Formats: sequence, C-alpha cells, structure tokens
Amino acid sequence: MESCECGDKCKCGKGGSKFAVGAILGAAAGAIAGLVFAPKSGKETRKDIKDGSEKVIKKAKKEGEKAFEKAKEGSKKFFKKADKGAEEAKEKIAEKIEEIKEDLEK
Repeated sequence: MESCECGDKCKCGKGGSKFAVGAILGAAAGAIAGLVFAPKSGKETRKDIKDGSEKVIKKAKKEGEKAFEKAKEGSKKFFKKADKGAEEAKEKIAEKIEEIKEDLEK
C-alpha cells in the first residue's frame, strides 16, 4: 500500500483504503462488544453474530469494490500520463537527431 504525502488532509485518495479498513474493523469490534455484553440467549446471540457478520461482509465487499474502482481509475490516469510522456520524449529525441544531422552536414 502506498503511503500518502498529503498528510492529514489527503487530497490524492491514497488514504481512503486505510479509512475503509479502520471503519470495517471498528464496526466489527463494536458488534462483538455489543454481543458479549448483551444479556441474550445463546440462540439470539448466534443469530445476532450471523446477522452482524453478514453486514460486515457486505460492507467489506462494498469498500473493496470502491477501492478497486479507485485503483482502476488511478491506473488509467497513470498510463495516459506515461503514454503522453513517451510521445513527448520521442518528439524531443527526433528533434535532437535532426539537430545532430544538421550539425554533421555543416
């Protein structure tokens, strides 16, 4: 995972996945604490655990999909910039080759 250079006020989006993981873990910890301290029967507690796990799994899946889409967008932007940079480099190299040819002809 890449670290973010933006600091606390992240604008690049790299800090989002850390937040998502923290949110999921926090929700899971809260659900477990609630179950442990709630005065319910074993059957009710098992149902609550099952329901809570399903919610956490849904949320994790949703956050994973969001992270995947962000990564996909980031890679598109990266390759677009890389292609542009390669094209600019080719043009500059072609210009330098022409300059060298002209110098050699003199």
